[in-house]
Amino acid sequence: MASKETLAIRAQAERSQNREHSVPLYLTSSFTFEDAEMGRAMFADEISGNVYSRYSNPNVDEFITKVCLLEGGEDGIAFASGMAAIFATFAGSLQAGDHVVASKALFGSAIQILNKIMPKWGVTTTFVDGHNLEQWEAATQENTKFYFCESPSNPGLELTDLRALSAIAKKHNVALAVDNCFATPVIQNPIELGADLVMHSATKYMDGQGRVLGGILVGRKDLIEPIRFFARHTGPAMSPFNAWVLSKSLETLFVRMRAHSENALTLARALEGNAVLAAVHYPFLESHPQYDLAKQQMKYGGAILTLEVKGGFAAVNALTQHLEIASISPNLGDTRTILTHPASTTHSKLSKEERAEVGITDGLVRVAVGLEAIDDLVADFKQALDKVAAL
Repeated sequence: MASKETLAIRAQAERSQNREHSVPLYLTSSFTFEDAEMGRAMFADEISGNVYSRYSNPNVDEFITKVCLLEGGEDGIAFASGMAAIFATFAGSLQAGDHVVASKALFGSAIQILNKIMPKWGVTTTFVDGHNLEQWEAATQENTKFYFCESPSNPGLELTDLRALSAIAKKHNVALAVDNCFATPVIQNPIELGADLVMHSATKYMDGQGRVLGGILVGRKDLIEPIRFFARHTGPAMSPFNAWVLSKSLETLFVRMRAHSENALTLARALEGNAVLAAVHYPFLESHPQYDLAKQQMKYGGAILTLEVKGGFAAVNALTQHLEIASISPNLGDTRTILTHPASTTHSKLSKEERAEVGITDGLVRVAVGLEAIDDLVADFKQALDKVAAL
């Protein structure tokens, strides 16, 4: 069987009668039937095929197929955004009285879904320290249906021992869902480590150039089915155009993630020990508290590092004013290096106490290291930090 790197490039939808080399765009809202009987059979699920692009589309199907191959999923669903994938996972699977155990170290919107939206339907969540396996087990109840974590987490880069957590989940007959956005299937494969479902914000590294929105969920077929029912009837569908872009982008995912990771490690090492910084966090730095775990379950350290800037928001603001290459944006996953201040943007809706619990201080900045020449990036960050030090 071909390697995943080859499959990311060569797996594609069936060619049309035009024998195209690159898959065409199927920009159609609906599809035709040969006769009324064919339409009846398709709606009755007696035969498969495309009916309506809210349900399926050749471009979307190709993207799903590729991600299933890369992650080892049996089935999958593509969504309009990564948050739609997370919301649909819980809304499509859970009912009143169910319970979730989740890591405290989640993206802000994921916490809002579990804290503010799911309780409206009688679904409760207990948050735990993602790295503390004893807390996961202690929080598990008879009605617990899901464990949910990010590893590495956004933005604190906290790791969860996925193999160990999956063993606890199986012991209690709980499904383990992992947000693998930061690592991508190039760096980490949660299903191979025992996870049941894996989701991504495809907006990030699967696109890789900041162009389109998208989300993807892959995993066990029996768990995907109720989520597909929910998605089919509520409509958070990925557009065919976005799917086409994302599928083409997967062809360069392996090359890009290796280069992102190499740049990030070089920048992290160059900045570690800088007098303006209280700390530099990166999974493949020996100083990371979970360095050994990172080396066990990740192939590379990824593209994200965090800097703890002395002096809080004022110093962070000064740093952003002096950087000449890096963009200041709430996004990540671009070819261009992006700096984000989570406490005032992506995680600003959390209380200061909630942010402190997962290491998000006023001085923390997330750096999504891009593909620029690494010598240029190192020089840019050093000159900006020198100017902050001179204030």
